[in-house]
Amino acid sequence: MTLTEFRYIVAVARERHFGRAAAACNVSQPTLSVAVRKLEDELGVTLFERGRSEIGITPIGRQIVEQARRVLAETASLRQLAEQSQDPLSGPLRVGAIHTIGPYLFPHLIPLLRESAPRMPLVVEENFTATLAERLRQGELDAIIVALPFEQPSIETRPLYDEPFRVVLPANHPWTAFDRIPAADLSREQVLLLGAGHCFRDQVLAACPDCGGHVDSPGGDRQLEGSSLETIRHMVASGMGVTVLPCTAAREDYERGLLAVRPFDDPVPRRRVALAWRRSFPRPDALAALEAAIRACELGCVEPVGGAVNACG
Repeated sequence: MTLTEFRYIVAVARERHFGRAAAACNVSQPTLSVAVRKLEDELGVTLFERGRSEIGITPIGRQIVEQARRVLAETASLRQLAEQSQDPLSGPLRVGAIHTIGPYLFPHLIPLLRESAPRMPLVVEENFTATLAERLRQGELDAIIVALPFEQPSIETRPLYDEPFRVVLPANHPWTAFDRIPAADLSREQVLLLGAGHCFRDQVLAACPDCGGHVDSPGGDRQLEGSSLETIRHMVASGMGVTVLPCTAAREDYERGLLAVRPFDDPVPRRRVALAWRRSFPRPDALAALEAAIRACELGCVEPVGGAVNACG
């Protein structure tokens, strides 16, 4: 048995396809297939059910893949322990963030971390919460920044800040005459949402349960959706409807004043943003430096929680 074979079976289990798994591991499909078969022969069990279009995992295969994930994560911890003995703030830190946080936090975070930990560059990734959680659990990421609630076995979380939501309108919308917008009023408008899979979409619908029920064309039955918060902002500026954004993403930066931003009336919908990491992660000083840098970001509209250090204004 080798660690390489463990990486291969974890990739096959994740991709459910030998070709995609091989591409993810940067090897040819025959190389990966031979290695997986070799491991099955050595263990005397069948790990995967090979079909024409999809790969299934046998019950014993599922257990072995899970154990392989743990072995790989512990192996990564061994390497990091060795690095920490020399300098815990030396070497890359792999940090993930959900799509609705990363683009608005990283531009503030990275310069601060370059100052406080110049030998610890960030390797950043933006993805869905479920994908980030899996990559964190497998040891492929060191820490992730997500919205609560977030509960995973063997994962620690620490709240960082509360972020209120804002209503973003076309500049000629009648609501621009108001200082604050009641959340219930959104149900009368065409509200642009992120697509399924984004936790922010679910948070908006929790604040306005009826906002997902409008049609976007005669005889249609689909809510207008965008693939990113920036796409949605552009759609609002073009007059397609209104939207709800986290305050860090709500900006009036079109040259001809095409957008307007208004706060919600009380109770203001909001989300709590947190840092998450594996309990076994061997570089606590690196995590502390990351947390301190996040709290020092000048995000302006957020409310720090959880024992602020140099908190955002």
